[in-house]
Formats: sequence, C-alpha cells, structure tokens
Amino acid sequence: MLNAAQVEAFDRDGFLKGDVVLTDSEVEVLREELELVMEGKTDRKPVLNHNMKEAGSPYDGMKIIVNEKVIQIVNIWMASDAFLQHASHARICEEIAQLCCTDTLRIWHDQVQYKPPVTGGATAWHQDHPLWPIIQPADLVSAWVALDDATIENGCMWMVPGSHKWGNHQKYLSSDAAFMPIHKQPELLPEGAIVKAVPFEIKKGQVGYHHSLTWHGSPHNRSEKKRRAIAVHYMPGHTRYEPSRNHPMLEYVQIQPGEILAGEHFPVVYQR
Repeated sequence: MLNAAQVEAFDRDGFLKGDVVLTDSEVEVLREELELVMEGKTDRKPVLNHNMKEAGSPYDGMKIIVNEKVIQIVNIWMASDAFLQHASHARICEEIAQLCCTDTLRIWHDQVQYKPPVTGGATAWHQDHPLWPIIQPADLVSAWVALDDATIENGCMWMVPGSHKWGNHQKYLSSDAAFMPIHKQPELLPEGAIVKAVPFEIKKGQVGYHHSLTWHGSPHNRSEKKRRAIAVHYMPGHTRYEPSRNHPMLEYVQIQPGEILAGEHFPVVYQR
C-alpha cells in the first residue's frame, strides 16, 4: 500500500513514482510476449498493433522524421495471458484503488508504446481523458511499468506537476523546439498555474502512476537503447459509458449510455 505522504504527493502533482514491482524474470516474460504480439504470432489479437506515426494517432502531434516509429499496441491483454495477469497485479491494483478512492477497478484498456533505438519518435503533449470520449468522469489513473529503464536519453515521459487540477486543455497543448509544453491560450489557465515539465524517469520493472488529466509527453529516442513499457488505464467502479465521439474501444461496449462501463472487454481486476 501507499503511505499517506505518497497519496498526498499524487493528489498535489498528478503523478507518483512507485516501487519496482516486477522481477527481472517477470520483465523478460513480458518482453518475449510483446515480441510475439508485435510480430503477429499470437492466436488472439489486440485491438490495435501499429506504428502510430503512420496512423494519425491523437498522441502524435510532432513533426515526422523519415522512418520514425512508435509502435502502439492497445489491449495487448486480449492477446496475451501474461499481460492480462500483469493488469491484475495485486500491488498495482491495490495502490491504484487507493489513488482512485474506489473499491472496484476495471480495465479501461492497456497500451504499449515502444520507442525503438535511434528512430523512436516523440509522443506529443496530451492529457489522456480528453482522448477517451466515451467515458466519464475523468477519475481514471494509469499504471505505467517500464520494461527497459526509461531515461531522458531514450525518451522517458515528462510531466507537468499540478496540471490534473486545471481541467481539459487538450486542444491548446503544443511544444517548443526543445519539447517543453506550451499552452496556446495561457489566459485560460487557472490563476497561479505554472507550466513547467519535469522528467519522469522509471527503472525497469518500476511502476509510475499518473492521473488521466495530467499533462504528459515523451520526446524522441535517439539513443541506442530500446524504450518499452506497458501502461494499464484503470477505471474506478463509478466510471460511466458516456459517448460523444468515436474511440477504438467503442465497438466493444455492450451497454447503454449512462450505465457503468462493464462487460467482458472491461474486466474487474480488483474488488475490495
């Protein structure tokens, strides 16, 4: 469990570094499974498996460099029992439940973003929840577990402390030449808001938590090292299906608007 100081820090900043939660052998199993899924060698398939630099992903707002790649896989748990087991990781789920103040967690979806050496592309500055236009409210918390050390050199995430309390500013987010975040209409920010990003370096096997409204992004990987990670986006028990636009998970929803988002494609992974 997280202690009171950690919960307070998350509430203040909108992100938190947790402990190393996977052993080297557990990381290796997920790496091997990831290779199989990326190569299309599993019987079951994820929802998406593509280079988001070629697919017009909303996470990609950067200038494209020739041969630049960010391999995005959505719902790898549907293709791999090892990743489903990871999404149910007891400690991660318990700590997410603390941060969400809930007694029930479901998987909204998971997401791999793999930045290969040298050609790994940037992931534009964004907030998660505005890109998920079929669920409300914006109370989701994600667990991002590194499968390689995520460092400044190989394109770790950067976060803007306190930004989860400023509301939805997705359409105003951009970056300067150094990849630092810019708000296109800063007068819309609350009084006292300071737009200053900090690196969120995470060790192999370590978990990092972030709120679904926290501003974050990650620059290019120009190092010789891979940057692989698995993010699981968890819904607290009160998350409702409230569609306003399309989303890759829309076709998997089997309930009516206004109902709690539940079903076989949104499994319960924690119940207190």
